[in-house]
Amino acid sequence: MARDNISQVTEFILLGLSDTRELQLLFFTLFLLAYAMVLLGNLLIIVTVRTDPKLSSPMYFFLCNLSFIDICYTSVTAPRVLVALLSGHKAIAFEGCMAQLFFLHFVGSSEMFLLTVMAFDRYTAICRPLHYTAIMARGACWALVGACWAGGFIHSTVQTLLTLQLPFCGPNTIHSYFCDVPPVIRLACTDTALTEGLMASNSGLISLGCFLVLVASYVLILAKVRARLSQGRWKALSTCASHVMVVTLFFVPCIFTYLRPPGTLPSDKYVCVIYTILSPVMNPLIYTLRSNEVKESLWRLCKRCRA
Repeated sequence: MARDNISQVTEFILLGLSDTRELQLLFFTLFLLAYAMVLLGNLLIIVTVRTDPKLSSPMYFFLCNLSFIDICYTSVTAPRVLVALLSGHKAIAFEGCMAQLFFLHFVGSSEMFLLTVMAFDRYTAICRPLHYTAIMARGACWALVGACWAGGFIHSTVQTLLTLQLPFCGPNTIHSYFCDVPPVIRLACTDTALTEGLMASNSGLISLGCFLVLVASYVLILAKVRARLSQGRWKALSTCASHVMVVTLFFVPCIFTYLRPPGTLPSDKYVCVIYTILSPVMNPLIYTLRSNEVKESLWRLCKRCRA
C-alpha cells in the first residue's frame, strides 16, 4: 500500500532541546564543538592507524572501523540539529525523517555489533594468546566487520518497515531533536502496543544482548588474568578498561531508551545526547589516552607533517 493512502502527514516538527533562544545558542555552540571533535578526533585515528605499520594488529583495525562508524553515526543527526538550532527551522519532511531513522539504526546497531566483536578480540588476545593470530586473521577480521554492517542493515530495515506501515494522520510534533522509533510511533493514529513490543524486542533486546555478551567477556577476562598477571596481560587488561568506558556510555542509555515501558519521560531527549553525541566524542579521547602505541604514532605523524 502506498504511503499516501495510509498517512496524511507530510512533515514532522522536531521540538529540539529547548525553546529558549539563549539556550538554543548555547546548545549550538556545544553541539558544534562536539561534532568538530568527533570529526577531527576520529579522522586523526583513521589516518594514524592507516599510515603506521606498527598499528596493524586486529585491535587497531577494529578501532579504525569504530572511528569511521562514529563519524557516520554522529553525521546522521548533528548537521541537521546545528542548522535547526541556528535557523530555528524545526520541520523535517516525512521522507527525511524516515531516512534519518533508517541510517541512525543502521549505523548505531552496526556499532553495537562492532563493540561486541572488539570485546571478543580482547578476550582472544588475553585468554587464548597462542591462538590469537590464527583466530583473528585478516580475513576473519574483514568477515566480522562485514557481518556487523550486515546485521545493522537487517535490524534497521525491520525497524523502518515497522514504522512505515503505521498511519500518521494527526499530531506531527516530535519531542526530540531527531527522528527515532519511540517518539515517532507515538504519533501514529492507531494502537501501537504490538508495534512497540516488536520494536522493543528488536532494538531493546539487541542492546541488552550485546551488553550482556560484553559483560560476560569482561568477567571471563578478569577470571583469567587474576591467576596469572604478566606485564603483557596487564597491558591488554588496560585496553579493556577503555572498552568498558565506551560500552557504558553507549549501551546503558540505549537500553534505557528502547527497553523501558512505553511513555514519554522528560529526560528522554537528554539521555539521547549521551549516545548520539557524548559517546562518539569520548571514543577517540579514551582510546588515544589509554593507548601508548596510538599516542606514539600520533607524535610521529605530527613530526612527519611538520617536516
